[in-house]
Amino acid sequence: MSETKIDVTVERLERTASEARHPNTCPKCGSHYRDDELEATLYVCSHCGFHFRMPALARIAWLADPGSFQEEAAEVRSADPLHFFDLRPYRERLAEAELNTGLPEAIIVGSARLEGHRLELAVMDFSFLGGSMGSAVGEKFVRACDSALAAKLPLLLVSSSGGARMQEGILSLMQLPKTISALDELHEAGLPLLNVLTDPTTGGLMASVASLGDVTIAEPGALLAFTGPRVVQSIIKEKLPDDFGRSEQNLRFGQIDAILPRSEQRPYLARLLRLFGR
Repeated sequence: MSETKIDVTVERLERTASEARHPNTCPKCGSHYRDDELEATLYVCSHCGFHFRMPALARIAWLADPGSFQEEAAEVRSADPLHFFDLRPYRERLAEAELNTGLPEAIIVGSARLEGHRLELAVMDFSFLGGSMGSAVGEKFVRACDSALAAKLPLLLVSSSGGARMQEGILSLMQLPKTISALDELHEAGLPLLNVLTDPTTGGLMASVASLGDVTIAEPGALLAFTGPRVVQSIIKEKLPDDFGRSEQNLRFGQIDAILPRSEQRPYLARLLRLFGR
């Protein structure tokens, strides 16, 4: 009688002190920056071009003409409908995320101008619970669609998300059809959705509105996939290409329209708005 063997893989999630890396240290070349230095370069490494994750407020300040951004739906916050508790209560995690980021949620929406062109903005921030899409995120995106529809404006979505928010269970997954339905109304009115995909854009967001832009651009090296390479590789037991799920592979397969460094995105978006006649 043969013995049953169980293959167990132990993954250590906590880094030792020697492995810890300062958030302003470039993971690609090791260059270190002060906060003001990163802000001055649009959170891009000046030595190797690596794109750090850009805070939502900093991105809005860069994209929108000075003084033109008017936030909407700021009062929409996440609730705790399931009274979820893992290692800590969900409400505690929400409070901590708001304290650390200064944001009420993982997305900020509002109207703005970009080089004089009026548009609706929806910008996500990965630092708020991994940019996860819960009920509040879905509701704020829908309200952005409604505002764009009412004012007959294009909608610009800058995505950065790990997917659906597990603490809200099926209510989080329901945001996929909810946001897609709102986007359908926008498309039926002949109004465009412009997508800027940043690292990472995965899971439920990639399975919904992040894949439905009229024009979709991405930042270099961004992970754009429903499931990350580590999970896929563990399932299929095969080595994946080095750029699996990255912007470059998505461009080769025709899933995005262009890869643009951050400094080139604003003028490119302004040209698109001129082409769409806005």
